[in-house]
Amino acid sequence: MPSPFPGMDPFIESQAWEDFHHEFISGLRETLTARLRPRYVVKVELRIYLEHASWGQSRVIQPDVALLEPPEGMGLAGDASHAVTAAEVQPVILALPVPERRREAFLTISTRDQAEVITVIEVLSPSNKRFGSDGRREYLNKRDTILGSSTHLVELDLLRVGERLPTIDPLPPAHFYVFVSRVQQRPNAEVFPWTLRHRLPTISVPLAENDPEVALDLQQVFTTVYDRSGYDYALDYQRPVEPPLTEAEAAWAAQLLVK
Repeated sequence: MPSPFPGMDPFIESQAWEDFHHEFISGLRETLTARLRPRYVVKVELRIYLEHASWGQSRVIQPDVALLEPPEGMGLAGDASHAVTAAEVQPVILALPVPERRREAFLTISTRDQAEVITVIEVLSPSNKRFGSDGRREYLNKRDTILGSSTHLVELDLLRVGERLPTIDPLPPAHFYVFVSRVQQRPNAEVFPWTLRHRLPTISVPLAENDPEVALDLQQVFTTVYDRSGYDYALDYQRPVEPPLTEAEAAWAAQLLVK
């Protein structure tokens, strides 16, 4: 059964994003492989990094020496008339900020001999869009490297929450974006903006020079993944959407859900 929404389903972001991210990348690979074989190889690659928890801004803490000093009026330990009895030191249990190992999947399109990566396709995760996070720093560093190389870059931002990708020109208002950065057109990139009320776009994926670009219907991939994953019954459409919808969006969504 298809999603009740015409394009991206906002309930996926708040309830099943990690599962969807994995399945959507697999769906992109399956679709592209069918159209690019045997000239190109489409592979799922992994980016692994450590994500440190955000503990807020650091603050200066004065050492709590009061507990270690003798009460006022008492002598030091060497004073026989006012001897201080040494108390046994007891440990306390505290939590330490242990970093979490993150694994993020992305796609590469390379020539059959796999000697050269022609195109990288990224589906952004929440950590890539979290301000100040290790995941965002890792992603933006990789993005800078690709944009300075001879590799095409396709980026899919299917999340309403978080910081948008940096651009020189302001992005048009939208919920979702696809960026297609072709080597021969940099620093310019093709940007597809759309909202919850629109279907996902069909984009052209750039390949090696002199090879025609391949059309990729993102809505078709989404619909296939939604159906295969059983999201029509796995998602709880009675729960509030996160991030929250506007009043107008919530009213529109409610109408779709009663059909």
